[in-house]
Amino acid sequence: MPSPRLSSRLPALPAFALCVAVWTAALAVPAQAQTAVPAAARADAKAGPRADAKSDPRAAPQADPKADPLDRLRERLSRQLGAAEAAKGGSNAPTVMRVENPAPGELRLQATPGAPRSPGTARPPAGTGGSQAGAAGGSRAAATREAPHVPWSYLGADGPHTWGALAPAYALCGRGQRQSPIDVVDGLPVDLEAPQFQYKPGFFGVVDNGHTVQVAVARGSAFELGGRRYELDGFHFHLPGEERIDGKGYEMSIHLTHRDAQGRIAVVALLVQEGEENPAVQTVWNHLPLERGEVVQSTIDFDPTTLLPAGRRYYTYMGSLTTPPCTEGVLWIVMQQPVTVSPAQRRVFARLHPMNARPIQPLGGRLIKQSR
Repeated sequence: MPSPRLSSRLPALPAFALCVAVWTAALAVPAQAQTAVPAAARADAKAGPRADAKSDPRAAPQADPKADPLDRLRERLSRQLGAAEAAKGGSNAPTVMRVENPAPGELRLQATPGAPRSPGTARPPAGTGGSQAGAAGGSRAAATREAPHVPWSYLGADGPHTWGALAPAYALCGRGQRQSPIDVVDGLPVDLEAPQFQYKPGFFGVVDNGHTVQVAVARGSAFELGGRRYELDGFHFHLPGEERIDGKGYEMSIHLTHRDAQGRIAVVALLVQEGEENPAVQTVWNHLPLERGEVVQSTIDFDPTTLLPAGRRYYTYMGSLTTPPCTEGVLWIVMQQPVTVSPAQRRVFARLHPMNARPIQPLGGRLIKQSR
């Protein structure tokens, strides 16, 4: 039997228990709030970057290792380059990024220590020569993953005559029947639909990738032809010009590489001859990196339209990329009217790449059409 003192406290026990429960609940609220934040952060991390993450390069998610390295380069530049409004209040100095290749088929950018950062958003280039685009009718990412990281060059033991034997993925370079570049001869003069160029100004990035000077452009530039829209990936240079017209060669050529929503590739080739200085090319030269493998990102706009000749007549045929893996099924649009560079501008590129043109490939009975 309980003592009188204990018995006197029994009626108060329910109230005491209620107080303890309320006190415990009150203490639990901040604890739950503390654990809720990391949980939300983890949820956000799984869901991907927030809408405003693109304005902060540090908030960018890790790239998919299986994605096309050139697409990852493009997206990384998109986060690093500044939007036009943000650039108005930022530094005008170019941002220097380093291209690193830690593993075969993987490409990433790291800011060079001490280099200024560009504010906001834009996008970058394709690979070397023609290899920046993927297989026709399929995804460019898949074609890039198939190609191993095998060194190749324009001269010597791993020059064009050996490309097909360097790796199984490069086999078309040796046995392909619809390869590029070609000597454009015996074109059928017909009424061709003029390509509708819809290029737009935007930020750009420049890299010397060891094979050429490659330029990335802001998203949104494209051309339309035959009911298809081909988005511009970027452009690069060859010396001497890779294409010939009725046997005539040119000092240089500029290839603007595009792809449509299905991954089909279209290359607009510009014939370049010596003459007046080219302001668009000079803008690129002004942003040349000091070292190969570095990307210089501009904080000024560049309009790819300024590269094009005034005329819209062209030659067209089906060919391939002009560098490994030499993928076929590429639509070529070779503009008939040449553009010019000054002798000094040509010499600038020649100091970097004295020769980076693939030899002419057999036509093999392919049909060529030309605007009349």
